[in-house]
Amino acid sequence: MKIFQFQNDIYLYGLFLIPVFVLFWVIIRRNYRKNLEKFADAGLLERLMPNVSIRKKNWKFAFLMFALISIIFTLANPQLGSKIEKVQREGIDMIIAVDISNSMLCEDIKPNRLSRAKRAISKLVDKLQGDRLGLIVFAGEAYTQLPITTDYSAAKMFLSTVNTDYISTQGTSISRAIELGRSTFKEMSEDVQVGKRNRVIVIITDGEDQEKGAIEQAEKAAKEGIIIYTIGMGTEKGGPIPLYRNGRMTGYKKDREGHTVITRLNQIELQKIASKGNGIFVRANSSKVGLNKVLDEINQLDKQEIESQSFKDYDSHFQIFAFLAILFLLLDLLLSERKGKLISKINLFD
Repeated sequence: MKIFQFQNDIYLYGLFLIPVFVLFWVIIRRNYRKNLEKFADAGLLERLMPNVSIRKKNWKFAFLMFALISIIFTLANPQLGSKIEKVQREGIDMIIAVDISNSMLCEDIKPNRLSRAKRAISKLVDKLQGDRLGLIVFAGEAYTQLPITTDYSAAKMFLSTVNTDYISTQGTSISRAIELGRSTFKEMSEDVQVGKRNRVIVIITDGEDQEKGAIEQAEKAAKEGIIIYTIGMGTEKGGPIPLYRNGRMTGYKKDREGHTVITRLNQIELQKIASKGNGIFVRANSSKVGLNKVLDEINQLDKQEIESQSFKDYDSHFQIFAFLAILFLLLDLLLSERKGKLISKINLFD
């Protein structure tokens, strides 16, 4: 079994330049022909420019494009993984559920609740060693943003894209997030040793739960050996919810009576959920979110041995494309735009 990858896949964006160049070439050639047609008809042009070969010009442009494509693939460095190693790791299965309702844009925690939470999660990922991580986003509904994995770079990439526009159904339903986490762990039940508390759900939210059932879901999770930790984003004083359009703030959310809506941290609710889930509640502030404290608690849990596969060695194959790039550049250099002597003597209409 082998796995294919590009070591520097950012260079592949250069492929988008190819159709742009082709379009420019077509436009230039079309304008060139129109200008020549204004000067003389086709028969006269053939006599005035007997050695000019339009076909060769097209071939030279094609060689340049093939060379550019080859250079892009050379820089991207295609690789094949050739050796599989089975790695035994000790860790837990952790799902982080992030509230992405509009209230998480409140700026009572700088720069705002959601941005502060994302930064803290990113730092947490850097500290993980062997633990498997999944990401759930929720508002009025809950969705799996990233299935449980040990690919921490993928976790940070998916985390960076999280925003409040992901879910159109607004509101906050912590119960749906816990329920989705429970169902995720059930699907992985064959990997979990019964009786060990090695499954964790960390809920990051302001706690303004607009649906009931979160406490009941936490109790069910506890019976299944899943520990629930809650992190409260926001302050008791709270603040308004900013509204944005095209990246610019247009005002603050108002209720039906026209009063500005104030969102506040519901600490009591989050404490109850954590208590029923055999976990702890941590309150965030502008300087610390509290994930380090949660991680310290998690590190004290029984950790399960997890077997994973990784590709140890990767063989680079950029040399093939480097050779092709040189070949196409040489062809472009050697190919003249003028007709050869043999072809110029051929006249099919005489």
